[in-house]
Amino acid sequence: MPRYDFDLFTIGAGSGGVAGSRRAGSYGARVAICEESRVGGTCVIRGCVPKKLLVYGAQFADAFADAAGFGWTVAPPSFDWPSLIEAKDREIERLSQIYVKMLEDSGVSLLRGRGVLVDPHTIEVDGHAYTADTILVASGSHPTVPALPGIEHVISSNEALDLPALPRRIVIVGGGYIAVEFAGIFNGFGSEVVELIRRDELLYGFDDDLRVALAQEMRGRGVEIHARTHVERIEKHPHGYTVVTTGGQEFSADIVMYATGRKPNTAGIGLAEQGVELDGNGAVVVDEWSQSTVPNIYAVGDVTDRINLTPVAIAEARALAETLYHDNPIRMDHRDVPSAVFSQPPIGAVGLTEAEAEREVGEVDIYRARFKPMKNTLSGRDERTMMKLVVDARTDRVLGCHMLGPDAPEIVQGLAIAVKCGASKRMFDQTVGIHPSAAEEFVTMREKVARPKLAAE
Repeated sequence: MPRYDFDLFTIGAGSGGVAGSRRAGSYGARVAICEESRVGGTCVIRGCVPKKLLVYGAQFADAFADAAGFGWTVAPPSFDWPSLIEAKDREIERLSQIYVKMLEDSGVSLLRGRGVLVDPHTIEVDGHAYTADTILVASGSHPTVPALPGIEHVISSNEALDLPALPRRIVIVGGGYIAVEFAGIFNGFGSEVVELIRRDELLYGFDDDLRVALAQEMRGRGVEIHARTHVERIEKHPHGYTVVTTGGQEFSADIVMYATGRKPNTAGIGLAEQGVELDGNGAVVVDEWSQSTVPNIYAVGDVTDRINLTPVAIAEARALAETLYHDNPIRMDHRDVPSAVFSQPPIGAVGLTEAEAEREVGEVDIYRARFKPMKNTLSGRDERTMMKLVVDARTDRVLGCHMLGPDAPEIVQGLAIAVKCGASKRMFDQTVGIHPSAAEEFVTMREKVARPKLAAE
């Protein structure tokens, strides 16, 4: 008789948990997974997927506006927010059911309820105890807000995806990718958007030239961005809210949204009680094999607070399944992970920023282009694309590729392969571009740019 009920028990049926459980099940492991909410996790239910659907919806405003430059006569368009939310909800439910079916087809037992560790090999779900040889924690993270007067009146990205009506005016607090994405969404649908950030520029951690260029384009679209701004309190009124800053500024809004950080979902599930080390933010501390300080307990995805991206969680979980259940030891490589910000215009990036490269290798060569995309020459839109290559001056290796502009995520995905393979600038130069396209600029940039960095125009 088996010593345990399952070989692997996964807490959390998000992208990482589902990927690891399915992969382990395909190799013959006896696997169970528990989920207290809807199957699919943050990405499918209240993150990447619904957000991207709203981004698509908001972009139609540009298409209608640009059409006239190409000879189209478009009647004044109208928009119905509840119809979009209803369509979005149908698609999310469809995807959630696909995840459920994928688990069933892989022989994974799906248990509905909150999983709590009773001991290192026992998990309690909805009053029932289950034992497992190995436990995988993939419980994700949740939005957090600071403690200040009136904070109970704000919404997070979770609620922003399900608003019953489009706000006339919204204040968004935060300068990270979630904040700028929702600023672009609401601005595209016609809301007045005010964004309050604590730092000098948006998107801390991204290349400085990208940060400056995005702020320019967002302001050009009408988003009101206030840097070095700290909120003191939020006041509720009969017909809305007022955000009061420490500097005495006041901003009125129908809705106040906070996007100032997320916290791993580790509280109350028995991890610390069983000896699993957590860091100061509550993330599970793991080694390069995703193993926690308790040998049979592993963790992947946002709950570890390494690189909080859906494809990273999936890769970490699949690597773990290969290692434990397929005699194929794999350590997830967290270097040169590409990322995208679905701002308007969007960003794609892979590799090191200029500042990171200077710290890591010393002298770097910078190649940068800024131009008006061909489509904008007829549409009359004044937005510009920015592309940048960061190159090791000593070895000629391309260390980073950064882009702001239409299709940036699609273009950078392909470039990520080259960066991962260690391609040199010479190899980029020897690659023939596709003409006419914006992407060809990455293989035609020849002149190194001198400091200072891109200045605001």
